[in-house]
Amino acid sequence: MDIRSANIHDASELQTLYAQLHTKDPVVSESAFRNALALAIDDPQQDLLVVEVEGQIIATCSLHILANLTRGCRPFGVIENVVTDKSHNRRGFGRKLLAEAVDRAKRTGCYKAMLLTGSKREEVLAFYEASGFKQSKTGFQIRF
Repeated sequence: MDIRSANIHDASELQTLYAQLHTKDPVVSESAFRNALALAIDDPQQDLLVVEVEGQIIATCSLHILANLTRGCRPFGVIENVVTDKSHNRRGFGRKLLAEAVDRAKRTGCYKAMLLTGSKREEVLAFYEASGFKQSKTGFQIRF
């Protein structure tokens, strides 16, 4: 198992993983996905992590580092789009991936790392808690 930052050659496998995460999302063309991936990879405030096992990408999440004017001007990390391939669930890959994302946030000087989930499934919430996250705030959003 290797956890690393994604590269453009991971596009096809990432697109397949994200289709598992949001099954009702519109399908985008391969070229549109590659263009969006290239922008994400080139963004110095974003780290798209992947778990690779035997040459196959089986999990991913993104870490966004946001500048901050409080907490001694220390940034904070937001973890998004956490997904593990269904055939590899419950084998520790997601937990190791989140641990790496949190470690990278710490190394960047973040004062916290946070994530939101829309899932109400007990096993998903238990997974995040077992990964060290505490449900401590109330989130609000406006979707467009």
